[in-house]
Amino acid sequence: MRRRFIVVHSLPALVLLLSIVHGQYTDTANVENGSHVSALYVLGDSSVDCGDNTLFYPLLHAPLSLYPCNGSDATLLPQLLAEKIGLTSIRPFYGQNGSLEGVLGGLNFGSTQATIMNLGSYSHQSLNQQLRQVSETMQLLQLQLGEDTALQFAKSSIFFLSFGKEDYIDLFLHNTSSQVLKNGTQYFATILVNQMANAARYLYDANARKIIFLGILPLGCTPRLAWELNGTSAGDYNENGCVEHVNDLVSEYNRLLDEQVAKLNNEFSDAQMVFCDVYNGTMEIINEPRLYGFEDVKSACCGLGVNGAMIGCISMDVACNQASTRIWWDLFNPTEAVNNILADAAWYGQPITDLCRPITIYELVNMKV
Repeated sequence: MRRRFIVVHSLPALVLLLSIVHGQYTDTANVENGSHVSALYVLGDSSVDCGDNTLFYPLLHAPLSLYPCNGSDATLLPQLLAEKIGLTSIRPFYGQNGSLEGVLGGLNFGSTQATIMNLGSYSHQSLNQQLRQVSETMQLLQLQLGEDTALQFAKSSIFFLSFGKEDYIDLFLHNTSSQVLKNGTQYFATILVNQMANAARYLYDANARKIIFLGILPLGCTPRLAWELNGTSAGDYNENGCVEHVNDLVSEYNRLLDEQVAKLNNEFSDAQMVFCDVYNGTMEIINEPRLYGFEDVKSACCGLGVNGAMIGCISMDVACNQASTRIWWDLFNPTEAVNNILADAAWYGQPITDLCRPITIYELVNMKV
């Protein structure tokens, strides 16, 4: 009989793999910190991917930023939360080789510029395409672990979803959704939120029982949109330089998603879904920047032109010297310093309260479902 050999590159994965082989796997699989989380699976857009998981990046995305993160995916919210959980091997979907060990700790299916509504393209994967990749991964686990073990593994994993940002950027900058918007702003937000609810049901059918939904940050405060809409009918600025009309539209999406998560928790009593309000969290930092150690709320650290908003981060050589004093890294993305504050708030409920609801991520991690 032909034997299969699996090469294991990390200690946590080795411990988990050995427990599976010897039939000792339980839903308390993360032996590093005693949490009830086996893996973290991330789906989303540029809020979760720096381009590592986007085909042909940066060749096809030069008009935006060649370096949309100040470092790597490790500076983004899901990876920062993964560290708190004790997971260290959240690999890009296209960076793994399809082996069991490659998916045990979790995967990042996210893709820069991924949208909810569009079908995606050869360069980035839409919500539906990422869901299909999740399905393929769950099928691999069933084949390798057996149905019962794979079921428990999926139930004790966390699925992290962060979408909508690119849909609204398309709406404001490229007018791709103008026909939809004619029916009203709530209609547009409702379409997006309904698709997110369908994604939750899809994941539930794939045995996911712990799901995090990330809201959209205040896009009206991002350097590019604040500059682009200057002088237009949508350019109604507040004292922080944020375009209020844009933020109102994004807030509508966040409000509906928050309500939908509450409904989903009632619909699926054996699951726990959490909404994390990064919009209000980021706005609190923007409104009280010095309280959180920031000096500049308008300018991108890495970009060219007015407030670094005209051309994206084409080279790390144009980045500012102290990114930690800026709220924005490039055209649309916050700095690692902001993400660290949001990660702490999502985990502990401090220094910003009620960021995630109905429970904190720490409580979600330590909950049995």
